[in-house]
Amino acid sequence: MQPCTVVALSEARTAVPFVVMSLLAFVCPGQGSQTVGMGRALAAESPAGAAVFAAADEALGEPISDVTWEGPAERLDLTEQAQPAILATSIAILESLRERWAAAGLAAPTPAFIAGHSMGQYSAMVAAGALSLADGVRLVRERGRLMQASGQGRDGAMAALIGLGDARLAELVAGASEHGIFVVANRNAPGQVVVSGERPAIEAGAELARSLGAKRAIVLPVSVAAHSPLMVEAAEGMRAALAGVAFRDPAVPLLANADARPIETAEGCRAELVEHLTAGVDWIRIVERISAAGVTTFIEIGPGRVLTGLIKRIAPDAEVIPANDLGSLDRLLSLGAVPA
Repeated sequence: MQPCTVVALSEARTAVPFVVMSLLAFVCPGQGSQTVGMGRALAAESPAGAAVFAAADEALGEPISDVTWEGPAERLDLTEQAQPAILATSIAILESLRERWAAAGLAAPTPAFIAGHSMGQYSAMVAAGALSLADGVRLVRERGRLMQASGQGRDGAMAALIGLGDARLAELVAGASEHGIFVVANRNAPGQVVVSGERPAIEAGAELARSLGAKRAIVLPVSVAAHSPLMVEAAEGMRAALAGVAFRDPAVPLLANADARPIETAEGCRAELVEHLTAGVDWIRIVERISAAGVTTFIEIGPGRVLTGLIKRIAPDAEVIPANDLGSLDRLLSLGAVPA
């Protein structure tokens, strides 16, 4: 993701004058953050949260809320289930937070940026008003289906590398690529990258990474080579799916996965959702760009705390708050804007 200039908070959606308490960014997690039961307590307590799940169920023509809340885990972990479940949970969290701010008489602050990690870009676009919830859950279901089907006949794989410095990445890619397609899929945090490509290259790359100084090199239990050229068929399928979907200019600047450039138009959103399937996710660059713009507080809008941990490693001085349960939402009330 990419470099940028300082962007001030835009006006809140209410006309009530307010004092900004902090410069915020919202970040949305991707696949891997799902757990059975996520969002269930929230929906039971929050009418706004419950309405999000009901709308997602209606859009999909089946209750994604059932598999989200009841599992089993093997079913929820399927790509075509996990992605809409995470999106619905993330937006339910956001709407519940806005509901709490309104009930307390506070104006919901508008973040300076919104960024999503991989599939989290869809959640980010819904949060930024660029994409409807109904279109979002339908699109990520199709995305999951296309990703699973893409690259058939070519055994895809991914591996997580821990403790390998950026200076050795070019050497790693050059060596592993002798065995097949091999790319850096995610730069998640200093010393933590994920590589993706054809299985022989990934397995060879894991061995090479250890010899280059990686503390750990773990071939992941997945069969999809996400964010690699093996996703070219999925990207073309999504291009067709996205062509018939209405996008709006985002109300808040989004940041692109591959290079952190600001995405400020509807067409930019559409292009990003095609390109990021075959390009990598540079989460380090995204967080650095947000921090360089003066943002001091990140709120993780979604299940789990994966991004919270990554951001603390990239920007140790930032305040990072996971909004993943009722207690955390109550604590976030203090970040609302106080009516004058």
